[in-house]
Amino acid sequence: MKKTLAMALTAASLTLAGTMAAKAADTIRTYQEPDLHSGVKIGYLDCTIGGGIGYVLGSAKEIECDFRSSLSGERSDHYSGAIKKLGVDVGFTTRSRLIWAVFAPTAGYHHGSLGGIYRGATAEATVGAGIGTNVLFGGTAGSIHLQAISVTGQIGLNLAATGTSMTLASAN
Repeated sequence: MKKTLAMALTAASLTLAGTMAAKAADTIRTYQEPDLHSGVKIGYLDCTIGGGIGYVLGSAKEIECDFRSSLSGERSDHYSGAIKKLGVDVGFTTRSRLIWAVFAPTAGYHHGSLGGIYRGATAEATVGAGIGTNVLFGGTAGSIHLQAISVTGQIGLNLAATGTSMTLASAN
């Protein structure tokens, strides 16, 4: 009887912990760095990264992003692409989400202008729910840029320290 009760309590505790971990992965906070390019924050890029397996030396996953303007009345802009990692990437993730602030020299935005190649580094640790940090630079001609450091929330079992390349193309 005591063993059955103990196992039931353990199962309930693990279920509760798993549910809380999954909700924590959906709660993303972005690091706000000072804008070094004297730009104007024009919105944010909200990305969903497909799940997948890290193959020890790297991985490649699909990414879908929506740009949401800070200006009222502007429609969102959709991007798709891939995020590729080369380095130690062991484990799997079922889904990931990351958000970047977007800066421009002036308050204007031209549709499709976030397309391009971004390069940098990623560090992630996930056991159930986890977080990662991305430091990526690039894009189109440097006029519109992403906040350099972002935080990723994800679900899975994964450890990664990699060089990272993200390619975005306008999907409108």
